[in-house]
Amino acid sequence: MTLTPLDQAHAEMQAAPEDDAARLRFYDRLAEAELFLMLAQTPQGDAISPEVFAVEGSSFVLAFDLEERLAAFAGKEVPYAALSGRALAGMLSGQEFGLGLNLEVAPSAILLPSQAMGWLVDTLEHAPVEAEARPERLSAPQGLPEPLLRALDTKLATAQGLARKAYLAHVTYEGGGVGHLLGLTGVTPGAEAALAGAINEALVFSGLEAGALDVTFLNDNDPLTAELARVALRFDLPEPPKPTLMEDRPAPGSDPDSPPILR
Repeated sequence: MTLTPLDQAHAEMQAAPEDDAARLRFYDRLAEAELFLMLAQTPQGDAISPEVFAVEGSSFVLAFDLEERLAAFAGKEVPYAALSGRALAGMLSGQEFGLGLNLEVAPSAILLPSQAMGWLVDTLEHAPVEAEARPERLSAPQGLPEPLLRALDTKLATAQGLARKAYLAHVTYEGGGVGHLLGLTGVTPGAEAALAGAINEALVFSGLEAGALDVTFLNDNDPLTAELARVALRFDLPEPPKPTLMEDRPAPGSDPDSPPILR
C-alpha cells in the first residue's frame, strides 16, 4: 500500500494524541492535499452535490486523497470533484456537514466534525501583517525550532512555480530590532500574497505560540540577495511541472479562493 503525506501525518497525530504540533501538522497536510470528493451527480457548473452519509446522528461528506481510494470505497464508477483541502473546508464552513476522510480504505481514515472544518477555515484566515524595516546586518539563522524549519521546508515545497529560491537569515534592523528574515527570489509576478500567506501558515501550523518571521521579495541582482546568499540557509523551490493539455474550464475547487458552491 502506498502511504501518502496524509497517512503519515495522521499516524504521527494518532501516536501522540497530546502533541498539539502533530495535530497541527495533520491539518496542514489536509489543507494542502488534493482531495477527491464523492458526488451524488455530475457537477453543474460551479455547483456540486456531494453524497451525504449519516454516521452516529451526524452528516458527513466523503473525500479521499487518491482517486483509487475513492474507487475502492465506492466499488463502482461515481462522479467526483477534485479540490484542495482548504477549498473543501471553505465549502463546508458554516454548514452542518463534517468530513469523512479515506474511510475504510486507508490508515488515515477519520471522521472530522463540522466544528473541525470551521476551525481549519478560521486558522487559514490568519493573515500576515505588512510592515517596513531596513536590514542592517545579516547572519546565519539562530535558535529556530526544528518544527518551524520543517514546516517551512514543507510549505515551500508546495509553492512550486511561485519562486525559485528562499533564503532564511537572522537579521538586525536599523533601530535595533532583531528577528529572522526570509528573502524570496525569482518570484512570479502576482504571487507575493500567496507566498506570504504560505509562510504565515507555516508559522501557524508549526505550533509555536509566538512565532514571527519577516518575508521580503527580492530581485536576483539586489545587494540584499547577495548578502543573504552568503550567510543564509537556502531553500530551493521545485520547478513547476511541464504544462499538459489545458481544459476550457477549471475543475470545481481548483481555485482555493473560490470554493465550489454546495447544493
